[in-house]
Amino acid sequence: MLWENRQSNYDKYPKIKIKEIDELSSEAYEGYADIVSKIKATVENLHKEKVVIVLDYYHGVRVEELQINLIEKLNPVKTFYAEEAKLPEKILFKKLARNITDDRVFDVLSVHKINEFYDELKIEALKKQIDEIKQGLIIVYGIGASLIAKGDILIYGDLARWEIQQRFRSHELDNWGVGNYDEDILRKYKRAYFIEWRVLDRHKREVFEEMDFLIDTNKKNNPKMITQKAFYTALEQAVNQPFRLVPYFDEGVWGGTWMEKVCDLKRVKNNFAWCFDGVPEENSLYLDFKGIVVEIPAIDLVFVKAKKLLGEKVYARFGAEFPIRFDFLDTMNGGNLSLQVHPIIDYIQQNFGMHYTQDESYYILDAKDDACVYLGIKEDVDKNDLITALKDGQQGKVFEADKYINKFKVKKHDHISIPAGTIHCSGKNSMVLEISSTPYIFTMKLWDWGRVGLDGLPRPVHLEHGEKVI
Repeated sequence: MLWENRQSNYDKYPKIKIKEIDELSSEAYEGYADIVSKIKATVENLHKEKVVIVLDYYHGVRVEELQINLIEKLNPVKTFYAEEAKLPEKILFKKLARNITDDRVFDVLSVHKINEFYDELKIEALKKQIDEIKQGLIIVYGIGASLIAKGDILIYGDLARWEIQQRFRSHELDNWGVGNYDEDILRKYKRAYFIEWRVLDRHKREVFEEMDFLIDTNKKNNPKMITQKAFYTALEQAVNQPFRLVPYFDEGVWGGTWMEKVCDLKRVKNNFAWCFDGVPEENSLYLDFKGIVVEIPAIDLVFVKAKKLLGEKVYARFGAEFPIRFDFLDTMNGGNLSLQVHPIIDYIQQNFGMHYTQDESYYILDAKDDACVYLGIKEDVDKNDLITALKDGQQGKVFEADKYINKFKVKKHDHISIPAGTIHCSGKNSMVLEISSTPYIFTMKLWDWGRVGLDGLPRPVHLEHGEKVI
Protein backbone atom coordinates (compact mmCIF):
# COMPACT_ATOMS: atom_id res chain seq x y z
CA MET A 1 0.00 0.00 0.00
CA LEU A 2 1.13 3.57 -0.66
CA TRP A 3 1.23 4.58 3.01
CA GLU A 4 3.71 1.80 3.79
CA ASN A 5 6.24 3.25 1.34
CA ARG A 6 5.88 6.98 1.92
CA GLN A 7 8.34 9.29 3.66
CA SER A 8 6.93 11.06 6.70
CA ASN A 9 6.38 14.82 6.48
CA TYR A 10 4.30 15.06 9.65
CA ASP A 11 5.49 17.79 12.03
CA LYS A 12 5.38 16.42 15.58
CA TYR A 13 6.82 19.61 17.08
CA PRO A 14 4.93 22.58 15.59
CA LYS A 15 6.03 25.92 17.03
CA ILE A 16 4.60 29.41 17.04
CA LYS A 17 7.49 31.83 16.48
CA ILE A 18 6.70 34.85 18.62
CA LYS A 19 7.38 38.19 16.95
CA GLU A 20 9.06 40.79 19.10
CA ILE A 21 6.93 43.90 19.52
CA ASP A 22 9.15 45.49 22.13
CA GLU A 23 11.81 44.32 24.58
CA LEU A 24 9.31 42.97 27.11
CA SER A 25 7.06 41.19 24.63
CA SER A 26 9.55 38.36 24.11
CA GLU A 27 11.17 38.21 27.53
CA ALA A 28 11.96 34.52 28.17
CA TYR A 29 14.42 32.64 30.38
CA GLU A 30 15.65 29.06 30.32
CA GLY A 31 17.10 27.03 33.18
CA TYR A 32 17.05 27.65 36.91
CA ALA A 33 20.17 29.83 36.94
CA ASP A 34 18.72 32.41 34.54
CA ILE A 35 15.31 32.27 36.20
CA VAL A 36 16.77 32.84 39.65
CA SER A 37 18.86 35.76 38.34
CA LYS A 38 15.81 37.41 36.79
CA ILE A 39 13.73 37.03 39.95
CA LYS A 40 16.55 38.38 42.13
CA ALA A 41 16.89 41.39 39.84
CA THR A 42 13.14 41.97 40.03
CA VAL A 43 13.28 41.83 43.83
CA GLU A 44 16.14 44.36 43.94
CA ASN A 45 14.28 46.74 41.64
CA LEU A 46 11.39 46.90 44.09
CA HIS A 47 13.65 48.69 46.62
CA LYS A 48 11.65 47.36 49.57
CA GLU A 49 12.79 46.07 52.97
CA LYS A 50 10.21 43.29 52.86
CA VAL A 51 9.35 41.43 49.67
CA VAL A 52 6.83 38.58 49.38
CA ILE A 53 7.11 36.19 46.44
CA VAL A 54 4.10 33.97 45.81
CA LEU A 55 4.80 30.78 43.85
CA ASP A 56 1.46 29.23 42.89
CA TYR A 57 1.22 26.23 40.58
CA TYR A 58 -0.86 23.44 39.04
CA HIS A 59 -1.01 20.00 40.62
CA GLY A 60 1.66 17.84 39.00
CA VAL A 61 4.56 20.28 39.31
CA ARG A 62 7.65 18.65 40.83
CA VAL A 63 7.66 20.45 44.18
CA GLU A 64 11.00 19.16 45.47
CA GLU A 65 12.70 20.32 42.27
CA LEU A 66 11.31 23.83 42.80
CA GLN A 67 12.36 23.83 46.45
CA ILE A 68 15.98 22.88 45.72
CA ASN A 69 16.59 24.79 42.51
CA LEU A 70 14.44 27.88 42.86
CA ILE A 71 13.19 28.59 46.36
CA GLU A 72 16.42 27.80 48.22
CA LYS A 73 18.53 29.65 45.60
CA LEU A 74 16.56 32.84 46.27
CA ASN A 75 17.72 32.74 49.93
CA PRO A 76 14.45 33.69 51.64
CA VAL A 77 14.40 34.55 55.34
CA LYS A 78 11.25 32.49 55.67
CA THR A 79 9.13 30.17 53.53
CA PHE A 80 5.49 29.22 53.96
CA TYR A 81 3.94 26.15 52.35
CA ALA A 82 0.36 27.05 51.49
CA GLU A 83 -0.88 23.48 51.46
CA GLU A 84 -0.36 23.23 55.22
CA ALA A 85 -3.72 25.01 55.32
CA LYS A 86 -5.40 22.47 53.01
CA LEU A 87 -8.19 20.37 54.44
CA PRO A 88 -7.26 16.72 55.06
CA GLU A 89 -8.37 14.15 52.49
CA LYS A 90 -10.92 12.52 54.82
CA ILE A 91 -12.78 15.83 55.10
CA LEU A 92 -12.42 16.66 51.41
CA PHE A 93 -13.61 13.22 50.36
CA LYS A 94 -16.87 13.82 52.23
CA LYS A 95 -17.20 17.25 50.65
CA LEU A 96 -16.64 15.73 47.20
CA ALA A 97 -18.83 12.68 47.78
CA ARG A 98 -21.48 13.89 45.34
CA ASN A 99 -18.85 14.11 42.60
CA ILE A 100 -16.86 10.91 43.23
CA THR A 101 -18.51 7.66 42.18
CA ASP A 102 -17.46 4.02 42.47
CA ASP A 103 -17.09 3.82 38.70
CA ARG A 104 -13.56 3.51 37.27
CA VAL A 105 -14.21 6.06 34.51
CA PHE A 106 -17.05 8.44 35.36
CA ASP A 107 -17.57 10.99 38.12
CA VAL A 108 -19.71 14.14 38.13
CA LEU A 109 -18.17 17.44 37.01
CA SER A 110 -17.21 19.62 39.95
CA VAL A 111 -18.23 23.24 40.35
CA HIS A 112 -16.05 23.73 43.45
CA LYS A 113 -13.69 26.67 43.90
CA ILE A 114 -10.16 26.23 45.25
CA ASN A 115 -10.86 28.05 48.52
CA GLU A 116 -13.27 25.22 49.44
CA PHE A 117 -10.24 22.93 49.75
CA TYR A 118 -8.67 25.06 52.47
CA ASP A 119 -9.23 25.72 56.18
CA GLU A 120 -10.04 29.43 56.58
CA LEU A 121 -8.62 29.57 60.10
CA LYS A 122 -5.31 28.10 58.98
CA ILE A 123 -5.14 30.56 56.09
CA GLU A 124 -5.66 33.46 58.50
CA ALA A 125 -2.95 32.07 60.79
CA LEU A 126 -0.47 31.93 57.89
CA LYS A 127 -1.38 35.47 56.84
CA LYS A 128 -0.74 36.69 60.38
CA GLN A 129 2.69 35.04 60.46
CA ILE A 130 3.60 36.71 57.16
CA ASP A 131 2.45 40.12 58.43
CA GLU A 132 4.59 39.78 61.56
CA ILE A 133 7.81 39.56 59.52
CA LYS A 134 8.99 43.11 58.83
CA GLN A 135 11.93 42.66 56.50
CA GLY A 136 13.65 40.25 54.16
CA LEU A 137 12.50 37.99 51.34
CA ILE A 138 9.52 35.76 52.11
CA ILE A 139 8.30 33.00 49.77
CA VAL A 140 4.80 31.53 49.92
CA TYR A 141 4.52 28.47 47.70
CA GLY A 142 2.12 25.66 46.92
CA ILE A 143 -1.09 25.00 45.04
CA GLY A 144 -3.37 27.90 45.87
CA ALA A 145 -0.54 29.95 47.38
CA SER A 146 -2.18 33.15 46.15
CA LEU A 147 -5.00 32.48 48.61
CA ILE A 148 -2.49 33.11 51.39
CA ALA A 149 -0.88 36.26 49.97
CA LYS A 150 -1.02 38.36 46.83
CA GLY A 151 2.65 39.18 47.22
CA ASP A 152 4.91 41.68 45.52
CA ILE A 153 5.83 39.13 42.83
CA LEU A 154 3.42 36.41 41.70
CA ILE A 155 4.80 33.42 39.78
CA TYR A 156 2.66 30.63 38.35
CA GLY A 157 3.94 27.15 37.45
CA ASP A 158 2.03 25.34 34.70
CA LEU A 159 2.27 22.05 32.82
CA ALA A 160 0.42 20.09 30.16
CA ARG A 161 -2.29 17.51 30.81
CA TRP A 162 -0.42 14.86 28.84
CA GLU A 163 2.62 15.33 31.06
CA ILE A 164 0.41 15.02 34.14
CA GLN A 165 -0.91 11.74 32.75
CA GLN A 166 2.63 10.43 32.24
CA ARG A 167 3.42 11.23 35.87
CA PHE A 168 0.23 9.42 36.92
CA ARG A 169 1.23 6.36 34.90
CA SER A 170 4.79 6.23 36.23
CA HIS A 171 3.41 6.39 39.82
CA GLU A 172 5.34 9.60 40.41
CA LEU A 173 2.13 11.56 40.94
CA ASP A 174 -0.99 11.03 43.02
CA ASN A 175 -4.26 12.90 42.94
CA TRP A 176 -3.94 16.15 44.85
CA GLY A 177 -3.12 15.16 48.43
CA VAL A 178 -4.71 11.71 48.13
CA GLY A 179 -1.53 9.62 48.31
CA ASN A 180 -2.88 7.13 45.73
CA TYR A 181 0.34 6.83 43.74
CA ASP A 182 -0.24 3.19 42.80
CA GLU A 183 -3.98 3.35 42.22
CA ASP A 184 -5.60 2.30 38.95
CA ILE A 185 -4.69 4.92 36.33
CA LEU A 186 -8.32 5.25 35.21
CA ARG A 187 -9.42 6.21 38.71
CA LYS A 188 -6.60 8.73 39.05
CA TYR A 189 -7.43 10.23 35.68
CA LYS A 190 -11.16 10.54 36.37
CA ARG A 191 -10.65 12.38 39.68
CA ALA A 192 -8.31 14.76 37.88
CA TYR A 193 -10.68 15.22 34.93
CA PHE A 194 -13.91 15.68 36.85
CA ILE A 195 -12.64 17.52 39.93
CA GLU A 196 -9.03 18.68 40.16
CA TRP A 197 -8.65 20.11 36.66
CA ARG A 198 -11.99 21.93 36.93
CA VAL A 199 -10.99 23.52 40.24
CA LEU A 200 -7.42 24.35 39.24
CA ASP A 201 -8.46 25.75 35.87
CA ARG A 202 -10.87 28.16 37.55
CA HIS A 203 -8.08 29.22 39.87
CA LYS A 204 -5.38 29.74 37.25
CA ARG A 205 -7.68 31.84 35.07
CA GLU A 206 -7.75 34.31 37.95
CA VAL A 207 -4.00 34.02 38.58
CA PHE A 208 -3.20 34.79 34.94
CA GLU A 209 -4.63 38.29 35.41
CA GLU A 210 -2.34 39.02 38.37
CA MET A 211 0.86 37.04 37.72
CA ASP A 212 4.22 38.57 36.90
CA PHE A 213 5.83 35.40 35.52
CA LEU A 214 4.77 32.00 34.21
CA ILE A 215 7.07 28.97 34.53
CA ASP A 216 6.85 26.02 32.15
CA THR A 217 7.56 22.95 34.33
CA ASN A 218 7.05 20.20 31.74
CA LYS A 219 10.70 19.15 31.34
CA LYS A 220 12.53 17.80 34.37
CA ASN A 221 15.22 20.21 35.59
CA ASN A 222 14.76 22.37 32.49
CA PRO A 223 12.19 25.08 33.28
CA LYS A 224 11.38 28.03 31.04
CA MET A 225 9.97 31.31 32.31
CA ILE A 226 8.20 34.17 30.55
CA THR A 227 6.79 37.45 31.77
CA GLN A 228 3.06 38.06 31.87
CA LYS A 229 3.45 40.44 28.94
CA ALA A 230 5.26 37.81 26.89
CA PHE A 231 2.51 35.31 27.74
CA TYR A 232 -0.27 37.63 26.59
CA THR A 233 1.70 38.77 23.52
CA ALA A 234 2.15 35.15 22.43
CA LEU A 235 -1.51 34.30 22.87
CA GLU A 236 -2.59 37.40 20.98
CA GLN A 237 -0.33 36.43 18.09
CA ALA A 238 -1.56 32.82 18.10
CA VAL A 239 -5.21 33.79 17.94
CA ASN A 240 -4.54 35.97 14.90
CA GLN A 241 -2.82 33.34 12.75
CA PRO A 242 -3.09 29.68 11.74
CA PHE A 243 -1.39 27.43 14.29
CA ARG A 244 -1.19 23.81 15.34
CA LEU A 245 -1.23 22.18 18.74
CA VAL A 246 1.56 19.83 19.82
CA PRO A 247 0.29 16.30 19.08
CA TYR A 248 0.81 13.27 21.27
CA PHE A 249 0.37 9.58 20.60
CA ASP A 250 -0.84 6.78 22.82
CA GLU A 251 -0.86 3.00 22.67
CA GLY A 252 -4.04 0.93 22.66
CA VAL A 253 -5.19 -2.68 22.52
CA TRP A 254 -6.66 -2.15 19.04
CA GLY A 255 -3.78 0.01 17.77
CA GLY A 256 -2.45 -0.16 14.22
CA THR A 257 0.69 0.61 12.25
CA TRP A 258 -0.29 3.51 9.94
CA MET A 259 0.78 6.32 12.27
CA GLU A 260 4.03 4.57 13.15
CA LYS A 261 5.07 4.90 9.50
CA VAL A 262 3.33 8.07 8.32
CA CYS A 263 4.05 10.08 11.49
CA ASP A 264 7.54 8.61 11.97
CA LEU A 265 6.99 7.15 15.44
CA LYS A 266 9.19 4.77 17.38
CA ARG A 267 7.19 1.83 18.68
CA VAL A 268 8.40 0.62 22.07
CA LYS A 269 5.95 -2.09 23.08
CA ASN A 270 2.43 -1.80 21.70
CA ASN A 271 0.91 -0.33 18.55
CA PHE A 272 -0.21 3.28 18.59
CA ALA A 273 -3.98 3.63 18.69
CA TRP A 274 -4.59 7.37 19.10
CA CYS A 275 -3.08 10.64 18.06
CA PHE A 276 -4.51 13.71 19.77
CA ASP A 277 -3.77 16.52 17.35
CA GLY A 278 -6.50 19.03 18.06
CA VAL A 279 -7.83 18.74 21.61
CA PRO A 280 -6.93 21.96 23.45
CA GLU A 281 -7.89 20.55 26.83
CA GLU A 282 -5.21 17.88 26.42
CA ASN A 283 -2.66 19.25 23.93
CA SER A 284 0.06 21.87 24.36
CA LEU A 285 1.32 24.90 22.46
CA TYR A 286 5.02 25.48 21.76
CA LEU A 287 5.80 29.20 21.94
CA ASP A 288 9.20 29.98 20.43
CA PHE A 289 10.76 33.12 21.96
CA LYS A 290 13.94 33.58 19.90
CA GLY A 291 14.98 29.98 20.40
CA ILE A 292 13.60 29.46 23.92
CA VAL A 293 10.62 27.17 23.39
CA VAL A 294 8.02 27.47 26.14
CA GLU A 295 5.35 24.78 26.43
CA ILE A 296 1.97 25.78 27.82
CA PRO A 297 -1.35 23.91 27.95
CA ALA A 298 -3.32 24.85 24.83
CA ILE A 299 -6.38 25.35 27.03
CA ASP A 300 -4.66 28.50 28.34
CA LEU A 301 -5.27 30.09 24.95
CA VAL A 302 -8.94 29.16 25.15
CA PHE A 303 -9.22 30.64 28.64
CA VAL A 304 -7.51 33.92 27.80
CA LYS A 305 -8.72 34.48 24.22
CA ALA A 306 -11.99 32.55 24.13
CA LYS A 307 -14.20 35.07 22.34
CA LYS A 308 -11.60 35.93 19.72
CA LEU A 309 -10.65 32.29 19.12
CA LEU A 310 -14.16 30.86 19.01
CA GLY A 311 -16.17 33.78 17.69
CA GLU A 312 -19.01 35.44 19.54
CA LYS A 313 -21.73 32.91 18.66
CA VAL A 314 -19.71 29.84 19.68
CA TYR A 315 -18.46 31.59 22.82
CA ALA A 316 -22.06 32.49 23.73
CA ARG A 317 -23.06 28.82 23.44
CA PHE A 318 -20.04 27.06 24.97
CA GLY A 319 -18.17 29.65 27.03
CA ALA A 320 -14.41 29.25 27.37
CA GLU A 321 -14.36 25.71 25.99
CA PHE A 322 -13.20 24.54 22.57
CA PRO A 323 -16.20 22.48 21.43
CA ILE A 324 -14.57 20.50 18.60
CA ARG A 325 -11.80 17.94 18.77
CA PHE A 326 -9.66 16.29 16.12
CA ASP A 327 -7.85 13.00 16.65
CA PHE A 328 -6.60 9.99 14.72
CA LEU A 329 -7.77 6.41 15.34
CA ASP A 330 -5.41 3.83 13.84
CA THR A 331 -6.66 0.25 13.37
CA MET A 332 -4.51 -0.51 10.32
CA ASN A 333 -3.25 -4.08 10.90
CA GLY A 334 -4.85 -3.74 14.35
CA GLY A 335 -8.27 -4.55 15.78
CA ASN A 336 -11.81 -3.23 16.10
CA LEU A 337 -12.48 -0.31 18.41
CA SER A 338 -14.82 -1.10 21.29
CA LEU A 339 -18.50 -1.08 20.36
CA GLN A 340 -19.74 2.08 22.03
CA VAL A 341 -22.31 4.82 22.33
CA HIS A 342 -22.17 8.46 23.48
CA PRO A 343 -24.87 9.91 25.74
CA ILE A 344 -27.65 12.14 24.48
CA ILE A 345 -27.66 15.71 25.81
CA ASP A 346 -30.37 15.25 28.43
CA TYR A 347 -28.61 12.21 29.89
CA ILE A 348 -25.15 13.82 30.06
CA GLN A 349 -26.66 16.92 31.70
CA GLN A 350 -28.62 14.99 34.29
CA ASN A 351 -25.93 12.47 35.21
CA PHE A 352 -22.56 14.13 34.68
CA GLY A 353 -23.17 17.89 34.75
CA MET A 354 -21.92 18.39 31.17
CA HIS A 355 -23.84 20.87 29.00
CA TYR A 356 -23.16 19.31 25.59
CA THR A 357 -22.40 15.85 24.30
CA GLN A 358 -20.25 13.96 21.82
CA ASP A 359 -21.70 13.99 18.33
CA GLU A 360 -18.95 12.88 16.01
CA SER A 361 -17.90 11.78 12.56
CA TYR A 362 -15.32 9.49 11.01
CA TYR A 363 -13.37 10.68 7.98
CA ILE A 364 -11.55 7.69 6.47
CA LEU A 365 -7.98 8.75 5.69
CA ASP A 366 -6.97 5.29 4.52
CA ALA A 367 -8.42 1.78 4.43
CA LYS A 368 -7.76 -1.78 3.36
CA ASP A 369 -10.32 -3.68 1.30
CA ASP A 370 -11.91 -5.29 4.36
CA ALA A 371 -12.28 -2.05 6.36
CA CYS A 372 -15.70 -1.43 7.87
CA VAL A 373 -17.67 0.65 10.35
CA TYR A 374 -20.31 -0.67 12.73
CA LEU A 375 -23.07 1.92 12.83
CA GLY A 376 -26.56 1.82 14.33
CA ILE A 377 -28.93 -1.00 15.26
CA LYS A 378 -30.45 -3.10 12.48
CA GLU A 379 -34.09 -2.25 11.80
CA ASP A 380 -35.50 -5.65 12.76
CA VAL A 381 -33.67 -5.83 16.12
CA ASP A 382 -35.63 -5.57 19.36
CA LYS A 383 -33.78 -3.34 21.84
CA ASN A 384 -34.47 -5.65 24.79
CA ASP A 385 -32.95 -8.58 22.88
CA LEU A 386 -29.91 -6.43 22.11
CA ILE A 387 -29.41 -5.44 25.74
CA THR A 388 -29.81 -9.04 26.89
CA ALA A 389 -27.18 -10.18 24.40
CA LEU A 390 -24.81 -7.42 25.51
CA LYS A 391 -25.28 -8.39 29.15
CA ASP A 392 -24.63 -12.02 28.26
CA GLY A 393 -21.41 -10.82 26.63
CA GLN A 394 -20.28 -9.56 30.04
CA GLN A 395 -20.87 -13.02 31.47
CA GLY A 396 -18.48 -14.76 29.10
CA LYS A 397 -20.64 -15.31 26.03
CA VAL A 398 -19.66 -13.91 22.65
CA PHE A 399 -21.77 -10.96 21.51
CA GLU A 400 -22.67 -11.46 17.83
CA ALA A 401 -22.22 -7.89 16.67
CA ASP A 402 -23.12 -8.65 13.03
CA LYS A 403 -26.51 -9.99 14.15
CA TYR A 404 -27.57 -6.76 15.84
CA ILE A 405 -25.49 -3.88 14.43
CA ASN A 406 -25.26 -2.54 10.87
CA LYS A 407 -21.88 -3.17 9.29
CA PHE A 408 -20.85 -0.93 6.38
CA LYS A 409 -17.81 -1.33 4.18
CA VAL A 410 -15.74 1.88 4.02
CA LYS A 411 -13.07 3.15 1.66
CA LYS A 412 -10.61 6.04 1.62
CA HIS A 413 -12.34 9.47 1.78
CA ASP A 414 -15.68 8.16 3.09
CA HIS A 415 -17.21 10.37 5.80
CA ILE A 416 -19.60 8.90 8.37
CA SER A 417 -21.90 10.89 10.66
CA ILE A 418 -22.41 9.46 14.16
CA PRO A 419 -24.98 11.35 16.25
CA ALA A 420 -24.98 10.82 20.03
CA GLY A 421 -27.07 7.79 20.96
CA THR A 422 -25.87 5.78 17.94
CA ILE A 423 -24.00 2.53 18.54
CA HIS A 424 -20.79 2.57 16.55
CA CYS A 425 -17.15 1.66 16.14
CA SER A 426 -14.50 1.55 13.49
CA GLY A 427 -13.41 -1.91 12.42
CA LYS A 428 -9.86 -3.07 11.84
CA ASN A 429 -7.69 -1.96 8.91
CA SER A 430 -8.70 1.66 8.67
CA MET A 431 -7.24 5.03 9.53
CA VAL A 432 -9.82 7.45 10.91
CA LEU A 433 -9.75 11.19 11.42
CA GLU A 434 -12.34 11.63 14.16
CA ILE A 435 -14.01 15.05 14.22
CA SER A 436 -16.31 15.44 17.18
CA SER A 437 -17.51 17.41 20.14
CA THR A 438 -14.93 17.79 22.88
CA PRO A 439 -16.21 15.80 25.91
CA TYR A 440 -14.37 12.71 24.70
CA ILE A 441 -14.30 10.93 28.06
CA PHE A 442 -18.02 10.23 27.86
CA THR A 443 -17.82 6.98 25.91
CA MET A 444 -20.10 4.16 27.08
CA LYS A 445 -18.47 0.90 25.97
CA LEU A 446 -21.01 -1.85 25.25
CA TRP A 447 -18.79 -4.69 24.01
CA ASP A 448 -15.02 -4.94 23.73
CA TRP A 449 -14.60 -8.17 21.81
CA GLY A 450 -13.53 -10.06 24.96
CA ARG A 451 -10.30 -8.07 25.44
CA VAL A 452 -8.46 -6.77 28.47
CA GLY A 453 -6.63 -3.45 28.59
CA LEU A 454 -2.89 -2.97 28.34
CA ASP A 455 -2.86 -2.96 32.13
CA GLY A 456 -4.21 -6.52 32.12
CA LEU A 457 -7.54 -5.45 33.61
CA PRO A 458 -10.90 -5.83 31.84
CA ARG A 459 -11.69 -2.65 29.94
CA PRO A 460 -14.65 -0.86 31.56
CA VAL A 461 -18.06 -1.54 30.00
CA HIS A 462 -21.02 0.71 30.84
CA LEU A 463 -24.23 -1.04 29.89
CA GLU A 464 -26.07 0.63 32.76
CA HIS A 465 -25.51 3.97 31.02
CA GLY A 466 -25.49 2.73 27.45
CA GLU A 467 -28.88 1.07 27.48
CA LYS A 468 -30.48 4.36 28.56
CA VAL A 469 -29.08 6.42 25.67
CA ILE A 470 -29.19 4.07 22.67
